[in-house]
Amino acid sequence: MPDDSAAPDPVDLEDDIADGSDDEDRSAPDDADSSTGDPGPEDAAFEALVAFLAETRAFDFTGYKRPSLQRRVRHRMQTVGITSFDVYHDYLQANPDEFVALFNTILINVTSFFRDRESWEYLADRVLPTLLHRSAPEPIRVWSAGCSAGQEAYSLAIVLAEAIGVEAFRERVKIYATDVDEDALAYARQATYSDREMASVPAEFRDKYFDTGSSGATFRPDLRRSVIFGRNDLTRDAPISRIDLVTCRNTLMYLNAETQARVVGRLAFALRPEGVLFLGKAEMLLNHADTFQPIELKRRFFRRAATAVAEPLVLSPSHGVVPRRTSVDELNLLRAHALTASTVAQLVVDADGYLSVANARALELTGLSARDIGRKFSDLDLSFRPVELRPYLESARESRSPRSLRDVAWNRGPSGPGSPRFVDIEFVPMQDERGRSAGTLLVLTDVSRYQLVQDELEQATKQLQAASEELQSTNEELETTNEELQSTVEELETTNEELQSTNEELETMNEELQSMNDELQGANDELRERSAEVASLNTFMRSILGSMNFAVVVVDRELTVRVWNELAEDLWGVRTDEAVGTHLLNLDIGLPVGELRPLLRNAMAGDGGRAEMHVSAINRRGRPVELSVSVAPLEIPDDVQRGALVVMRPGVPTAGGVAD
Repeated sequence: MPDDSAAPDPVDLEDDIADGSDDEDRSAPDDADSSTGDPGPEDAAFEALVAFLAETRAFDFTGYKRPSLQRRVRHRMQTVGITSFDVYHDYLQANPDEFVALFNTILINVTSFFRDRESWEYLADRVLPTLLHRSAPEPIRVWSAGCSAGQEAYSLAIVLAEAIGVEAFRERVKIYATDVDEDALAYARQATYSDREMASVPAEFRDKYFDTGSSGATFRPDLRRSVIFGRNDLTRDAPISRIDLVTCRNTLMYLNAETQARVVGRLAFALRPEGVLFLGKAEMLLNHADTFQPIELKRRFFRRAATAVAEPLVLSPSHGVVPRRTSVDELNLLRAHALTASTVAQLVVDADGYLSVANARALELTGLSARDIGRKFSDLDLSFRPVELRPYLESARESRSPRSLRDVAWNRGPSGPGSPRFVDIEFVPMQDERGRSAGTLLVLTDVSRYQLVQDELEQATKQLQAASEELQSTNEELETTNEELQSTVEELETTNEELQSTNEELETMNEELQSMNDELQGANDELRERSAEVASLNTFMRSILGSMNFAVVVVDRELTVRVWNELAEDLWGVRTDEAVGTHLLNLDIGLPVGELRPLLRNAMAGDGGRAEMHVSAINRRGRPVELSVSVAPLEIPDDVQRGALVVMRPGVPTAGGVAD
């Protein structure tokens, strides 16, 4: 977990969302980091557009991968017929309603109940039992980050209710579902889904956890109260705290590496120790091994890495005060015993140059005896053998500062000259309470074992040096090989990152295609309904025209035949597919169509209503026939004449008919 001083302040969504509202799997935009080098004019215009969105609408897309972000913005620009980012920038300023459409395009709403079914089965069978056992009987807190339309949050509710029972779920579980899209959150809060959205819900769960109505399937209200929806931007807002399970599926893949690292740190901060993170199938956390450890990498389950907690400082108790002795004799006796028992050889030469004190260790080391105490130090063999000590003794007394001799070869004492020792000798001048010289303390420290170790070390160093020279050539070869391996590893890491980025890109494009497929499916359904209506109307019209007992022809403004019923086929011997699309006056039939020209012209000009005339014609069998032909203008509700209706029936025109 990140350090408290660096991490954002934890936020408990229960305080921020008092009304119990909610949200589901809405991912932010996407893709790869912008390429290196100076940005071109188009890139600069795009970055200005992103900055404008952050400043005016508080939607900060600067952490999103540029390729897919540009692709989504261009998709919206194509919809409104704009090709330049600068022009679209101006268009947004002039049309505030366009922001909603743009955000709905950028924030891809692709989610479903129990998406990647095998991962949800692993969650129910392997992850939740351990998690619930560890947290029992404490409340269970779950966070669905980037929840879009709410399907993932309700999927979590179903899985947890199945694991611990409905009653325990109502008492112990809180599911916080967050997203940046307010429209998606509003839809999720309704908890009502269509049959197509419910297709991925198993039948037993659909009957147990949803109430079916005319508007769709609605999640059970008693369990719905445990799911809280609210707005939270993972890239900017503080995380929810004390969470047992975080689901953040196919959201990180839209963010660049820097923003991903920041979001992953916040998710780690949100989790309790040993909390579980559930990611989408395109997300790996390859560069965050110090924060999360994989539980099941194939299905993208990770556990928050254990964080070492510093042990509290333990202060040692204060030393007790040694009571001061009031007896000078007892104190002097104690000092004498301490000097005698010391394991360090100590001699004291007084201000007049006499050996006045020597402890047992000093007598053993120097070969002196108790009879030598009180003698002039300069008369003792110790003063000049094995090394001259008198100059150092005199120098320490005169300068009143310590002097020392190091690694003196010492062959005195009971061991004899056959067993030399090495000692360090310290000359420490002493002063009385008036600052006058009180003598000199000689401290002889046996360093023979250190010298032995030093000799052994020197010997070992020589051997190591020889071995080092032998290994030098091998080391150089290994270094060369290591450099080659390092280069290969770096190439593999680069290739792996490129593959990961490509995988994320493909997953993003897949979700975009799925979103577009949903849109096309809706348009296709609507077109199919319209086509059915048109087919029904055509059938109805054909039925009406076929039921008439006279020939009917409909022409447009250019006198091109548009309708030619069956009686017209029978009368003139011209099939419908031959007549439709042909100019009426160009038809080679037994009707003197030239005589109809005035009536058609009047009908097109709108100079009258229905007109009728009597003509003599030859039918398809070559027999003469007398026809009553009526021509009426064909109008639509806006009074714009679009053609004429020609009706031909055997008989004599009615009185009031118009003849050419």
